[in-house]
Amino acid sequence: MRPTKRLIALGLASVLLAACGHKDKDAPLAFVPADTPYVLASLDKLDDDAYEALLTQANAELPGEVAQMKSLAQDLEGKGNAEAARLLKAFAAEFDGKTAEAALKNMGLDVKTGSAIYGLGLSPVVRVALADPAAWDAFVGRLETAYGKKLDTADAGGQAYRHVTLADSGIQLIIATVGKQAVVSLLPADAAQPSIRQALGADRPAKSLQEDGRLADLAKDKGYKDYAVGQVDLTRLLPLVATGKDPLFAAYLKQQSAKTGEPVPVPAPSCVPEATRIASRIPSLSFGYTRLDMHHQEQRVDVALADDIVKAFSGLKVEVPGLGNDANGPFDISVALPVEQIRTFFTAQADAVAAKPFECPAFVSMNDGFAKLGSTMQQAAIPPLGDVRGVRIVLDSFKPAAAGQQMPAITGRVLLATRNPAGLLAMGQAMLGGDFKLAGDGKPAPLPQNITGMLGMPGWAAMNGQAIAVGLGQGEDGKLDEMLMGAIGDAGRISRLHLNGDMYRAWVDVMADKAQAYASSMAEVAGADGAPDDQAAQASAAERSKMQFEAMKAQAARIVQVSGEAHVDEKGLVMSGAVEYK
Repeated sequence: MRPTKRLIALGLASVLLAACGHKDKDAPLAFVPADTPYVLASLDKLDDDAYEALLTQANAELPGEVAQMKSLAQDLEGKGNAEAARLLKAFAAEFDGKTAEAALKNMGLDVKTGSAIYGLGLSPVVRVALADPAAWDAFVGRLETAYGKKLDTADAGGQAYRHVTLADSGIQLIIATVGKQAVVSLLPADAAQPSIRQALGADRPAKSLQEDGRLADLAKDKGYKDYAVGQVDLTRLLPLVATGKDPLFAAYLKQQSAKTGEPVPVPAPSCVPEATRIASRIPSLSFGYTRLDMHHQEQRVDVALADDIVKAFSGLKVEVPGLGNDANGPFDISVALPVEQIRTFFTAQADAVAAKPFECPAFVSMNDGFAKLGSTMQQAAIPPLGDVRGVRIVLDSFKPAAAGQQMPAITGRVLLATRNPAGLLAMGQAMLGGDFKLAGDGKPAPLPQNITGMLGMPGWAAMNGQAIAVGLGQGEDGKLDEMLMGAIGDAGRISRLHLNGDMYRAWVDVMADKAQAYASSMAEVAGADGAPDDQAAQASAAERSKMQFEAMKAQAARIVQVSGEAHVDEKGLVMSGAVEYK
């Protein structure tokens, strides 16, 4: 080998060895089997900006989350599951009135360093780095106190753990401190030692997801940041469910059989191939952050699709005016609805199922569903519905309904894209009545008096060769031409969305006010003599709903704008969303 080539080879080897050497063999991802059906994990330690952003977001959401946990605990208590209710109340108490950072510190957790949620088959395992193992043990002790007794202790190959069988479930909860990690898992109550050892990490998987590199490759391909990357592999997940042989699912079926007296269902031979058949249509989905800092949260979800689905929609350029523009109104949403192509595609799917019906008991109900879908698609061919291409809705203002009014005051525009605007107009004329005429030159014409009188505001309509647009409110007539002449979307484009903070806050305020009014009325009724026994529970639920909306209002106060888009590319469906904060 020539000296130059030898140096290049040695350099490449050094780089590869260095890369391997940087992998932490005790990182949570090192314990995740490469064939896990689902996983959500951090690939690297969070940087300070990302960590602060997550804490800030968590602090805004915590009051609502705590209210939901309390509500669920009360429901469990009402159903006689006092143990689970006490545990959930104790968990809620860990966050109640605290910041996220303080709660995590009290629990001893270090989510900044790393965490993973994954499946051993269907059995979930959670691994989180620990900042303070003693604080973690103290937290588990508080849960034991709430539970009412100490959890059982056991040993799996030298690794101590605590466990408890959850009432009437056939499933046990396992909690352990493993090195510098907290581990929590749900396993069958009769799980064998090898399963427990692997859940705890006493036995490593034959090949880990860290070694496999699948999640890291996925993040690189999709542009996900290393903070949190998730994937659900339906080609692995659905067959596990279909066979009924997954230990966790089998334990659940056995327990259900004991409750009902019915025999444990035996999967038909067709179940696995049919599960594989279904999974081949949507093999997997993945998700992750693409940007995360104090003022931005951007996320992306990718849904892998079968080749025929991709070919049907990735190259389709739907002529919806505005779908190709950046949405920027206070509320602005464009959605492609190519009824003709949708009908053709789903009719083919219905025909395929009719030709080869599902036989597995778990999937047999889909036969009827696809038969109804096929019938619906035939009806969708009838004009003018069959000519529809999409819709765009823009709201310029929103004011809650004033006292004595049922409807809020809204101004804005609606566009309906269609291959046959004249046909849609004719149907509208028949429904509206009167002498409503509309030329196809894009110029606005006033809506009939019977419509504007009912709405309590002026309105106009305009039409060209590809769409009809309607504007409601003062000045909206001057915006219809721009609406009709908007750019159509790129090939594969499905939707665009924009919502500014003011509009979002207006909506949240309306919902919060309704929750407040309902909570007040329920409290009055509950305090009245002769109120039904469940009235107090309803009043309590209403009060918790009010608390959740108050938390939403606090979170909404930070929002500058929300945006999103969806498209189909050569691999599947891509949905992106972004939130900008003050």
